[in-house]
Amino acid sequence: MKQSLLLIAIFLTSVTFAQSTCSELFISEYVEGWSNNKALEIYNPTDNPIDLSGYFVSRYSNGATTATVANSVQLSGVVPPKGVYVGVIEKLDSMGTGQEAPVWDSLQVRADGFYCADYNVSNAWYWNGNDAILLGKGTLPSSATSVINANNVTGFAIVDVFGKIGENPANETGTSSGNDGAWSTQFPYSTGLGVLVTKDHSMIRKSNVLKGQTTNPSFFDPLLEWDSIPPVVVRLNANGDTLFGQSGNPILDGNWSSLGVHECDCNSIGLLPAIKMAPSIYPNPSNGIVYVKTQNDVRKIQVISALGQPIKEMNVATAQAIAELDLNNLNGVYFLRITSLNGEQTLHKIIVR
Repeated sequence: MKQSLLLIAIFLTSVTFAQSTCSELFISEYVEGWSNNKALEIYNPTDNPIDLSGYFVSRYSNGATTATVANSVQLSGVVPPKGVYVGVIEKLDSMGTGQEAPVWDSLQVRADGFYCADYNVSNAWYWNGNDAILLGKGTLPSSATSVINANNVTGFAIVDVFGKIGENPANETGTSSGNDGAWSTQFPYSTGLGVLVTKDHSMIRKSNVLKGQTTNPSFFDPLLEWDSIPPVVVRLNANGDTLFGQSGNPILDGNWSSLGVHECDCNSIGLLPAIKMAPSIYPNPSNGIVYVKTQNDVRKIQVISALGQPIKEMNVATAQAIAELDLNNLNGVYFLRITSLNGEQTLHKIIVR
């Protein structure tokens, strides 16, 4: 009886917690790749589709404390339940000129929508690693000079903030006068100390984050809620060896294979079976060795690429055992498909550096 009451209490607490958190869109991945390779993934943690026409994105450039309509763009499309929407900058000319270099094909194909083709109309998608990004709710006014706030934006609300509005983080030399800075791994995260991780990187929201940052933070610790991965990866053959081009240099691929899917604990909160099934996967991100511990009878663990290709497979013979996976020959974003003895499957994102 006590155990039943405890499970009921856990269930009710989970439902209440889910209602207060997994109830609004938030940014699940931020791509600040080489050149014009810029993308934003937006996750819908709810059980219903959400129309993006009532949302917008604003860019706060180089430490700006305000943004205008010229720094913003109204979104479009629909985010499916427990699904994502990927927006990519619209630089599609294969003969890109000057700084208007084309977006790589491998990023274009992951887009659900394209934004900001003309910088002079809207520069919201032209962020660098030192720019704060705001995902907001509301309808933008028509005037390009209107400031983004509750007075000018109908239905204004802050849904999520990436970075810190009003702060221009420094580069590796401690200088913050240009746009080559980024938030880093060492407190206070804005002075160039540690490793710069929001410039020329993709940032993936951790699965235990259940809602957006609805106020401007007092400081932005980029690794508190995000995993950081480099913008490109070296292409490998089936044996894990580096492939080289005709120039003799390694062939590089864009490192945005995780775009289009987001693993979030919102998918299972409030469900008693999920409490039982949730595995422990550590360390994640990993440098090569990953341990998987489950509370259930597991039959098989598969490693799958972001393109759905099976990489390796492990049969698990012992119930509730800790399985060790050697992923030393991999680099990038992958998924573990865990199959229980009764055939139930769960999918979990892992990052290998």
